[in-house]
Amino acid sequence: MNMNMVDFLKYKKGVFVLVNILVVEDDAKLNQIVCAHLNKNGYSATGCFTADEAYNVMYNSLYDMIISDIMLPKTDGFAFLQNVRKINKNIPAIFMTAKDDYASKEKGFKLGVDDYMVKPIDLDELVLRVGAVLRRANIVSDRKIIVGS
Repeated sequence: MNMNMVDFLKYKKGVFVLVNILVVEDDAKLNQIVCAHLNKNGYSATGCFTADEAYNVMYNSLYDMIISDIMLPKTDGFAFLQNVRKINKNIPAIFMTAKDDYASKEKGFKLGVDDYMVKPIDLDELVLRVGAVLRRANIVSDRKIIVGS
């Protein structure tokens, strides 16, 4: 079987897992680091810097999960999630933000965020949380393609 590195990372024990994650983070360096770490860990991550950019990307592609900052330019993460939930109530979402106050966490969970991480984040912990949220949403089992006998 001929595979590039990304395919190899997604291929484990005869199973391909195809999970597309949209990362919405206005800090360009953090956006790139998060996407690279998710890609290295077998996901297909795409980065956006604003909610408007994310809407455009989501219009043209399907995503299985969203990871978003709250403090975004123009449209904040709360409004972004609220708009996403009007279209797709079930897409898993994680907030990754510097907002560590209870009111922000409460607002996020009431709007339907599945998990909430306060910056600075541990990238390996993010991967664990992504896996847990996808597992609870049955995304991983829906995306498996079994290869061989």
